[in-house]
Amino acid sequence: MMEWLISPMDAARPHEIGLALSWHARFMVLGWGILAPLAIMMARFFKVLPGQDWPRELDSKIWWRSHWISQSLVIALSIVGLVLVLMSSQNTGTALVHRLFGYSVLALAMVQAFSGLLRGSKGGPTDRRADGSLRGDHYDMTRHRLIFEAVHKGCGYLALILMAGAIASGLWTANAPNWMWLTLVCWWSILLVASVYLQRLGCAVDTYQAIWGPDPGHPGNRMKQQGWGTRRPDFPQQAFDKQRET
Repeated sequence: MMEWLISPMDAARPHEIGLALSWHARFMVLGWGILAPLAIMMARFFKVLPGQDWPRELDSKIWWRSHWISQSLVIALSIVGLVLVLMSSQNTGTALVHRLFGYSVLALAMVQAFSGLLRGSKGGPTDRRADGSLRGDHYDMTRHRLIFEAVHKGCGYLALILMAGAIASGLWTANAPNWMWLTLVCWWSILLVASVYLQRLGCAVDTYQAIWGPDPGHPGNRMKQQGWGTRRPDFPQQAFDKQRET
């Protein structure tokens, strides 16, 4: 078993890559194979934390800080990884499939970074303007904010899919040892199972309500909720009042 684990994926080819390419692979796997999926899971499933007294306790920023810090690290690792592969003497350009996946992921990463900077103002009770106004792109769910959410979320999930292709094709091109792809498959399987479990548990709470609560007085709560598979949980007191009315 141990001999198989340390053997290359294709026994007919050697596993020989230089120092630069080996570190390119490590940085990219750390960034896109580990940190990026975790950052997406934090943003999707932990806007309302276990034990948080929602909606009396609103706008937990743990998911937000985890998301942007992790994604910033992913972009930094990607830049270093790109420099390493460009300076490698073994960068012959023969790994066409891996290049297509890799550059597509990097392009989407740049879109993600710039779209995050252009997400617009927040507004609402937690981020009032200087004059006390609640107005803000997110609070009012303006066209600017709706476009940002569609682009940011869509590109994020697409990058996650292409990332799997980039890493798989990179491992094959490098003829990596079997333990590497086996470890990644196990890790991604754990994340997938956890995501399905959290989704079925109802943890994908609508961002707007996670921040400002379910009060229909907030303009975004009078609009269609954004994002696939998200939910708007009832405030327990509201559900109790509805039962009394019926």
